[in-house]
Amino acid sequence: MVVSRAPPHVGADGPNTFVAPPPPTARLSPSLVVGLIVGAGALIFGLGFIWFILRRKTHKANKLDYDMFDELFGGEFQNGMGPRKFSFVEIAKMTSNFKGEKLGEGGFGAVHRGYLRDLDTHVAVKRISKASKQGIKEYASEVKIISRLRHKNLVKLIGWCHEKGQLILVYEFMVNGSLDSHLFKGKTLLTWDVRFQIVQGLASALFYLHEEVDHCVLHRDIKASNVMLDSSFNAKIGDFGLARLVDHVKGSQTTHLAGTMGYIAPECVSSGKASKESDVYSFGVVALEIACGRRSIEPRYEESQASLVAWVWELYGNQQILGAVDLKLGMDFDAIQMECLLMVGLWCVHPDQNLRPSMRQVIQVLNFEAPLPKLPSRRPTPTYDVPTTSGIQASEPCFSTVSITIPR
Repeated sequence: MVVSRAPPHVGADGPNTFVAPPPPTARLSPSLVVGLIVGAGALIFGLGFIWFILRRKTHKANKLDYDMFDELFGGEFQNGMGPRKFSFVEIAKMTSNFKGEKLGEGGFGAVHRGYLRDLDTHVAVKRISKASKQGIKEYASEVKIISRLRHKNLVKLIGWCHEKGQLILVYEFMVNGSLDSHLFKGKTLLTWDVRFQIVQGLASALFYLHEEVDHCVLHRDIKASNVMLDSSFNAKIGDFGLARLVDHVKGSQTTHLAGTMGYIAPECVSSGKASKESDVYSFGVVALEIACGRRSIEPRYEESQASLVAWVWELYGNQQILGAVDLKLGMDFDAIQMECLLMVGLWCVHPDQNLRPSMRQVIQVLNFEAPLPKLPSRRPTPTYDVPTTSGIQASEPCFSTVSITIPR
């Protein structure tokens, strides 16, 4: 029997080399091709549908935001009673597309200097950062509250813009900037007369917020950087992003811990409850800063002097309270007024909120219509629950706590 064999493939090097034959070409079946095409089409359709739904939801949410804002302020704007509504184009012209002078920047966004041509005046334009925790409700709250306030010691809200996803507030421009830039950054040496005038203006504004409007307004973030100064160095409270309306009878509101470390009343740290008394505490800290020319907390100082409140109270206990006076003033101050301010400051920062004065009492003492308060020579040391956070910024909620004793 004869068996035939296929001849071997001859390689390039000669007949003794063997080259494997090429594998047979794989072919896709028509049904598999159709399946792949249908699957890819379904995937593209599904992704497109999801994109459409998400876009629709976003549009609906934005529409709800606009509807809510218009519902809150539509009537007031129609009657010409509220602040002015600006378009984003007008805001961009005002600020040279936000390329002009930046006046400051905080947790809620940046503040730019602008020029309002039709009123021939400079303005401060607060642009809420998209990364800010101040959403539409907080933004609307700030507009709603401040637009209804009328007091010479409050920064005036001129207008607002809610367009193209932007949240923008337009305030009157304060020529001399913030109080902290003068006290701590050497912008200008404030004379004693100017300092006492600033304290009186600040006290007047807080009394108005607490007692003279239909609903008590809790500012919740009184601090030197939120006290603005006009061309005559009159004090005006600004930044109502954390402010809340409460009933006069109730006088407090439970909320997330809000404010700035060094100005927050100790009871707020444990309870999260803002009150008139917590605003009074913050005022007291600012009053002491004005008298002493130093920040409420100074880590670079030795431990016994790091806390302004504790240091001044210790000097008071040693009958050396005038030793806390800002050295930059030299002897150019009224000693009676200075002692009055320092005592009022300590009274306002009393650890027991029930022993703090009302703003009415503060004004009476500052005007020498009532005697100086009698305070214990040693600062009381109540125990509070304090968050274990490394630092508290404005409006940041705190969660876990440990119990500590506030130092003397």
